[in-house]
Amino acid sequence: MHDLEIFCCLNPECLDYGQRGRGNLRVAFRNGPNKERRILACRTCQARFSERKGTALYRSKLPEDKALSVLQHLQESCGIRQTGRLVGVNKNTVVRLAAVAGPHAQNIHDEFVAFSPQDLRSAVR
Repeated sequence: MHDLEIFCCLNPECLDYGQRGRGNLRVAFRNGPNKERRILACRTCQARFSERKGTALYRSKLPEDKALSVLQHLQESCGIRQTGRLVGVNKNTVVRLAAVAGPHAQNIHDEFVAFSPQDLRSAVR
């Protein structure tokens, strides 16, 4: 399963912790509606975790497409109530998902900025 290469062991005590593409992960079982979410197991330390752990969708009961639709509407500057009406979810669900996704987006932004090359021709020097 090549798509398992994007995941890494999330157990800080594991020798393979945080290292992607090591071939140490396997699908232990599936859960959720229609068995669509995978529970991964590390062959090194035997720890199990959801493939959604560490993401904004972890412990979310919304279908993935609906949760992504909520986030896309918020990205396009739709309001909380408007997003709830358009996607068909409660406004409290929109607020909760936005509150969880915000720090994830900030971390990704900071990571990209840290690794981006400096532009020597920029207006700010």
